[in-house]
Amino acid sequence: MKTALLIVDIQNDYFPKGKMELEGSTEASLRAKELLELFRAEKLPVVFIQHISVQKGATFFLPDTEGALIHVNVRPLPGETVIRKHYPNSFRETGLLDYLKKEQIGRLLICGMMTSMCIDATVRAAFDYGFACVVIHDACATMSLRFKDTSVPAAQVQASFLAALGSVYARVMSIHEAIEKNIHRS
Repeated sequence: MKTALLIVDIQNDYFPKGKMELEGSTEASLRAKELLELFRAEKLPVVFIQHISVQKGATFFLPDTEGALIHVNVRPLPGETVIRKHYPNSFRETGLLDYLKKEQIGRLLICGMMTSMCIDATVRAAFDYGFACVVIHDACATMSLRFKDTSVPAAQVQASFLAALGSVYARVMSIHEAIEKNIHRS
């Protein structure tokens, strides 16, 4: 089965001094960089997803800002595929599905940001479209959330969303597990 690496929203605003800093963004981006280097070395397909916020009242990933740029740790090379989106689901109103079908991709290794929003939405959509999904958990980052009077620490948000995705929608593994199992080739 042909596999592609999907790098979702690893953009400057999610990093320290950005407009929506996530916990562990730098560490996650460095693991994503390892995956990216592996896919490039083996000449396997890579797709970069870049969120550009166009909704009224948006405060980050604004068009033509430094914060919306893909972070230097995983910056695309000329000629690599970049798909821009305006919603959490990377498939919604984009050419992602058409591209993956054209390239005969059957499996997606997915990493990026934010686990509790765009990773969750994208993995569920990919599963519904019939793709085999593998989420590389240590190449993803999120933030603490609130529900009414309850504060949920980022580590618990991360664990909860990954547990839910791993129950049906994807295999969830570390970068080292994925590389050790040659998941990108099997």
